[in-house]
Amino acid sequence: MKQLRKAWCEVHLGDVCELRYGKSLREDIREAGRVPVYGSNGQVGVHSTPLTSGPAVIIGRKGSFGEVTFSASPCWPIDTTYYVDSTATKADLRWLAYRLAALGLTGLNRAAAVPGLNREDAYRQTLLLPPVFEQQRIAEVLDRAEALRAKRRAAVAQLDTLTQSFFLELFGDPASNPNGWSTHQLQDVVQDGTIVTYGIVQAGEEFPGGVPYIRTGDIVGGEIPTGRLRRTDPQIAARFTRSRVDSGDVVISIRATVGTTALVPVALQGANLTQGTARIAPGRSVERHYLLAYLRSAAIQRWISRQVKGATFREITLARLRELPTQVPPVQLQQGFATRVAAIERLKAAHRASLAKLDELFASLQHRAFRGEL
Repeated sequence: MKQLRKAWCEVHLGDVCELRYGKSLREDIREAGRVPVYGSNGQVGVHSTPLTSGPAVIIGRKGSFGEVTFSASPCWPIDTTYYVDSTATKADLRWLAYRLAALGLTGLNRAAAVPGLNREDAYRQTLLLPPVFEQQRIAEVLDRAEALRAKRRAAVAQLDTLTQSFFLELFGDPASNPNGWSTHQLQDVVQDGTIVTYGIVQAGEEFPGGVPYIRTGDIVGGEIPTGRLRRTDPQIAARFTRSRVDSGDVVISIRATVGTTALVPVALQGANLTQGTARIAPGRSVERHYLLAYLRSAAIQRWISRQVKGATFREITLARLRELPTQVPPVQLQQGFATRVAAIERLKAAHRASLAKLDELFASLQHRAFRGEL
């Protein structure tokens, strides 16, 4: 180890690679093909021809700035990204992807209005650079650890699919409504005294110890991670009592990633929302797990997509969301579905606990690997 470490040197990121600008490729001009198209936060489509010369590391430049994705094949990074391929670095690309992800680029932001990653700021970041053969060894170790994490994440995703399978088995496809369930507008099945509404217009500066509020980006994997929420002044939140959420409410994104949903956990009782999210408090005729699965069904997601306005700034209006056709099966049947969902959630909790341990292991491996201690 000491001999290997002697060959390591401290450098700036700009000494290791060139962050090249992605190129615009509007969805309406993309040609059918198998070349992945990447945005700031992952793959956003496919195209017929690549922009990169081979595998590449993609780094978010705008929006989800600093987020890192690795493409094992030639790809097309769009203009909200930077990219690095083999012509822009002499480093091993897999190692570079892991190193960039751990470099803290998401914390670099000069633009106040639009979050973004300045290339020169990134270039000034320092790191230890091992020889290429050592980079490859580190990448192989991290690849094996990442494969275990990926399998666990896939198991959780499979359980999500199981929930939708149970939904279709019990209630049928909402697109055809084969059981002839009565249909109402969403605004008519919410809790008495509530409406489908968005939240705080201007949350102001971060207020330590204040009221947490849920943004569009806070709905991750169908859940709301409580540890990452921003907080607003209680006096500001007090002006938006209609969007105060209770545990068991459904939160839905109405801007950007329109249609993503999550249940409010007990820990967020009394939290609030922003203009990009809306509160749906299930009434007596709809059980919350049923309503959540209904909103996530392919048929209803298609309905929501058809109501979305704007190409760059995507949103669904509250008026249209309130009119969403909502099928209401017998409550007893909905409750039976909720019992099944509860069993699935227990399995998911066990998988998540295992995934959390794997995440800790991966973080430890990364820390040691990039310090030359692996």
